[in-house]
Amino acid sequence: MKTNRVMQIQPLTSLAIACSNLHSPFLATLKRPALNGVNCAIRAGEFVTLVGLNGAGKSTLLRSLVGLVPIQKGTIHINGVAVSFKSLRQRQEVSILFQGGGLVPQLTALENVLCGSLGQRSTWQTLTGFRRSDRLHALQLLQELGLDAQIYQKTSHLSGGQRQRVAIARILMQSPKILLVDEPITGLDVLAATQVMDIFSQLHRQGITIVSVLHDLTIAANYAQRAIVLNAGRVVYDGVCENLPAHLSLGRS
Repeated sequence: MKTNRVMQIQPLTSLAIACSNLHSPFLATLKRPALNGVNCAIRAGEFVTLVGLNGAGKSTLLRSLVGLVPIQKGTIHINGVAVSFKSLRQRQEVSILFQGGGLVPQLTALENVLCGSLGQRSTWQTLTGFRRSDRLHALQLLQELGLDAQIYQKTSHLSGGQRQRVAIARILMQSPKILLVDEPITGLDVLAATQVMDIFSQLHRQGITIVSVLHDLTIAANYAQRAIVLNAGRVVYDGVCENLPAHLSLGRS
């Protein structure tokens, strides 16, 4: 078993994410906290996958990093700064892509992507509509993700892979430094899944830190630089993406 090596080697200021002894509230269904002493660290510009069985704490860990899950004990640092979820600056540095994308089906692809800019504007600014620069940026992102023909289509009419690319474009409107991704290829066919993962790989090459929950261990090994395996709310393996089935079985025992 290999845990916390990165935490021991890397100074806190060089890390994009550092979690120390994280505990979330007790869950009666699990008979324990979803996060039960998580320690992990992720370097800036790294592509890391979170792996584990259902209930291991993967998605809970992602949500805790953006304040969607309360932490009862432990600390989280983002880019060397202790997380305070009242800090708008810290929220802007980290964006999360939920499973299914969370698009508004009645809106077009362009309108959904433009919604990604709302968090960076004041309430008064939103009353005047979207800026021309926002529209140009949204159009550019959709084109770069191969969605030229779908720009003005309602997302309810798009395929699963197209909707996920729209969701990625919406996230990129926020210009995140750290991108958290929860099961991005669930329900997609092989081609669509490859297209989506290739986008994350390209974003990683551009310097964005990627942390993704993945269930497909082959895809995890092909795209991620490092795997963090969780079991029962704890990290049971932290290292290279080799022989992941064995590490997953270790967590089961």
